Amino acid sequence: MTQHNILVVEDETSIASFVAAYLKNAGYTVRTAATSQTALTQVATEMPALIVLDLNLPDGDGVELCRRIRKSSDVPMLMLTARDEDVDKIIGLEVGADDYMTKPFNPRELVARVKSVLRRAAPDRRRSETAELSHGDLVINAGKREVYVGDEEIRLAPKEFELLWELLDHRGIVLTRDQLLERVWGYTFAGDTRTVDVHVRQIRRKLGDASPIVTVWGVGYKVASERTPTAAG
Repeated sequence: MTQHNILVVEDETSIASFVAAYLKNAGYTVRTAATSQTALTQVATEMPALIVLDLNLPDGDGVELCRRIRKSSDVPMLMLTARDEDVDKIIGLEVGADDYMTKPFNPRELVARVKSVLRRAAPDRRRSETAELSHGDLVINAGKREVYVGDEEIRLAPKEFELLWELLDHRGIVLTRDQLLERVWGYTFAGDTRTVDVHVRQIRRKLGDASPIVTVWGVGYKVASERTPTAAG
């Protein structure tokens, strides 16, 4: 099996070495970059299978780097942040990060998340090019990775797309946060269920009244079997 090449973008040498050591031990080849510019050069030279990206870099933040990479590539990205604030996570997810972890983190959990992100991104896991789901004015196409509300295209981050698809594909069924973590992120252990809530908020903000996601308090989320008018609020 071909080794996955992972790029670790982290300016703190001790953390970069620590992360690289665990990833190499898990069987990955690893390159490191301490600045945004070095990372961009390495991405252009040899596109990695996944990027582990620190939010704070000496020549610009990871959010801007993520945004620049996303203009030309859908390479999976796992963002690291030292700040445990929802706003940081939302910004990172908004520009296209697939997942995030807050420092300090368990290196074994980092490896597990890397594996799950790569597994979800594998070509043989992708859906049929013709697969499409709809709900009222909302249409989501798996092959093109496109979401439309009427004639307007709505741009969703990778995991927002996966989460919306999973809920639509199980319409009428309540999925718990843990189930969604396992289905969308591939976690088979107790993860941070706030990840799901952050993504749902983003989907609702982007889709507005067309959002089909209903909160089932104390349990999780579902999509109603049929689209019915709802009051704003």
